[in-house]
Amino acid sequence: MADLRGPDSSEDVKRRRLGEQAVLPETVDVNIRQLDPIPAPRSFIKELPLLSEQADLVLKSRRAVRDVLHGRDDRLLVVVGPCSIHDPKAAKDYAHRLAAVNAELSDRLVIVMRVYFEKPRTTVGWKGLINDPDLDGSYDIRKGMWLARRVLLDVLAAGVPAATEWLDPITPQYLSDAVSWGAIGARNTESQVHRELASGLSMPVGFKNSTDGNVKAAADSCFAAGSEHHFLSINLDGHVIAAETRGNADCHLILRGSSHGPNYDSDSVREAMDALRHSQAGGPSLHGLVIDAAHGNSGKNEHIESEVVEEIAARLAHGEQGISGIMMESFIEAGNQHPAPLPQLTYGKSVTDPCISWSRTEQLLHTLAEAVSTRRAA
Repeated sequence: MADLRGPDSSEDVKRRRLGEQAVLPETVDVNIRQLDPIPAPRSFIKELPLLSEQADLVLKSRRAVRDVLHGRDDRLLVVVGPCSIHDPKAAKDYAHRLAAVNAELSDRLVIVMRVYFEKPRTTVGWKGLINDPDLDGSYDIRKGMWLARRVLLDVLAAGVPAATEWLDPITPQYLSDAVSWGAIGARNTESQVHRELASGLSMPVGFKNSTDGNVKAAADSCFAAGSEHHFLSINLDGHVIAAETRGNADCHLILRGSSHGPNYDSDSVREAMDALRHSQAGGPSLHGLVIDAAHGNSGKNEHIESEVVEEIAARLAHGEQGISGIMMESFIEAGNQHPAPLPQLTYGKSVTDPCISWSRTEQLLHTLAEAVSTRRAA
């Protein structure tokens, strides 16, 4: 599988030799077992470039998402797809299924596929395709980064825009040109590093309420990420730089429930909108927010998640304000399974949180589209 490790770089050998020759004090790298050089982002982008039609899809879909979030488009944003990507073939399969539905419902829904490569863990566990692409503890991160970019291009080639969660601040340099919508997870919503990161990203970014249900922290993140920042980063050539951002005017709040229970009800939406107004976040926060039907809003139960989606659709049909979008965790097969090497796994079933089956997903997408139609008629 050496051909899947990603681009080679002559700099790798040079750096390794420099590391061997360097004389370091005993206070450095005490707990580091190995340092495996990875080619700079530009190497991956040159090997796996965006085609012109793919770049056009990214630009058009980002614009559509912005218009929905800012209230200029009355469609509903729907971020739907697997909890995490572990099988590139199944991800491509799912993208083609979603593309067919998108072609039918695009007049009412702005559909973006979840293409998540990094998974934050409460303690330890499989941390995603980039970290351990073979799901066997070999941690071939170079291969994982190459596969992640390959999956994004396959999804775009199917005609579907992509969404992902940004976890590591270096990852976006390798992937962000192919992503139309981003999320900052509940565990990182108060992180200054992730607020700075979001302030410089080129796509709309949603901040989830924290795991304990704190909405104010996410609302404050929307305000903070809308401001300019200065921080250390890397550029496409892998050089350390001092980055200066303009601020991201398209940051918004995601209600994902909490360890204490769901927060997708109408009262919670109104309270969250009040918190956004008090935070002075502006932008999309003046119009609405996104509801994550999974996680704390469903107790990580795919059957309850389907009921949450149906309830939100009914509320939209009755004209409820303040909901710009919805997130769903969905895959080909329902439920989930424990991570293991691909030959040992059921095809199209999540290895992280439980997902709604594809057949049920199709029904729910049509239900959401009908809700938008009813809202328009009213």
